[in-house]
Amino acid sequence: MTDRAPLGSRALVLFSGGQDSTTCLFWALSRWEHVDALAFDYGQRHAVELEQARAIAEASGVPFHVADMRGLLAGSALTDGGDTNAEHALAPDLPASFVPGRNALFLTLAASRAYLTQTRDLVTGVCQTDYSGYPDCRLDFVASQEATLALALDAPVRIHTPLMHLTKAETWKLARDLGTVRGLDVLETVREMSHTDYNGDRSERHDWGYGKLDNPASVLRARGWEEAREKGWV
Repeated sequence: MTDRAPLGSRALVLFSGGQDSTTCLFWALSRWEHVDALAFDYGQRHAVELEQARAIAEASGVPFHVADMRGLLAGSALTDGGDTNAEHALAPDLPASFVPGRNALFLTLAASRAYLTQTRDLVTGVCQTDYSGYPDCRLDFVASQEATLALALDAPVRIHTPLMHLTKAETWKLARDLGTVRGLDVLETVREMSHTDYNGDRSERHDWGYGKLDNPASVLRARGWEEAREKGWV
């Protein structure tokens, strides 16, 4: 699922504007001739990520689309408010930031849109190594969804997950290793332009980017940066 041969010359990246999907966007640009980016507006509290996604896509010359999914997803601190550091009200083993069905819906819509341009390759930044405990970020789910979409469309579908087995520190290293793509320094672009903070805060800049250490997303990002720095990767 992580680094397989493309099925065609086009790829569609599920692009939130966060650290992971921004790294995946440039990973895709280094492999495919034509790359499109698809973001999702589902009423997320950190909607500033969509602004950053658009800016990154424009800077890299990637066609950018936003799917309006407001009102379709709920049951999460990211959509309904609440403490993102807490446990989920309906599933104590999951964080409050879990959005039920989000990645299943995103991948389905992405595959449907990709079908219209005969794009068979989807790229997503899900990861089961250093993540928030979301069940729809696991390899088993992605493999199942890939098979289901291929059956639903009666056409080949390949879902690429370049970060699936990487720690956050290794994701920073991947951004560095990608070097310059489309005239942009990938590591610096991820640091300066991507947005991860669940509260949508871009008032504070750190070595790892913008945000505050009051939510799990920024904490993971910051810890990954420190580990990468200690290992000499950034």
